[in-house]
Amino acid sequence: MMTRYAALSDDYYINMHLNTEMDLPYNREAILHYFERIQKQYPSMRNFYTRERTEFVLEEDKDRGDYRWATIEPRRVSSGAVNPASLKEAFDLHRLVLEVAPFALTLSPLDCESLNVMIGFDYTYRGNHSALVAEALGATPAYERMAEIPGATVLNHEPTLQLALDEDCRLQCRLSIETRTTAYNVRMGDYPEDQFSVYLTVRRYGSLDPGETYVAVLKRLADVGTDLIDNYIVEHVLRPLQQAIAIK
Repeated sequence: MMTRYAALSDDYYINMHLNTEMDLPYNREAILHYFERIQKQYPSMRNFYTRERTEFVLEEDKDRGDYRWATIEPRRVSSGAVNPASLKEAFDLHRLVLEVAPFALTLSPLDCESLNVMIGFDYTYRGNHSALVAEALGATPAYERMAEIPGATVLNHEPTLQLALDEDCRLQCRLSIETRTTAYNVRMGDYPEDQFSVYLTVRRYGSLDPGETYVAVLKRLADVGTDLIDNYIVEHVLRPLQQAIAIK
């Protein structure tokens, strides 16, 4: 049974990023031990390679459409699930990463610059992405008159909203849209069948509190993120974009 998010876009994904203050261990033993522990749980994650000599990647085959991945960078541990069959499936991977990383990579609760969960939705559309977003979601009232200038064409409209969710601003969320239409596409009237994206990022800043675990912080971020998607973003952002594409 597919997750309820699968019907909201052409592709969706749930990524986790743990950003550290100090460099992570950069030796073969630590890196291979970490990925071997991940692969033990997910044997289909068998594609291992380096990217630009500073990033190590373990992933499943991408051509199947739904896949998992995990990476290590000098100051970041990340994992992701693309088109997972359930939200639990995605967060199980992230939970494993945060259980293994402190031991395999000697990662202390102090060494946390930020931990974030990003839920992304991709929409395939052959046309002016920014114009579609403006049509589906509207513009800030102060800008609406400019969008009505005779003969004008929207070239860039990527609304972003960032909020603090607690008094000390350690817990934040950011909703953003990234379009990929260029001025060249508009000028030539040549639009590739490309995707634009909606991203919700929920981020917790700073070292963990005494007795707190990375897994516990992940759960809170997951709860906040899915609540925002379900109660604020689906009906006011995702469905309007779907509907605007459907009638084109």
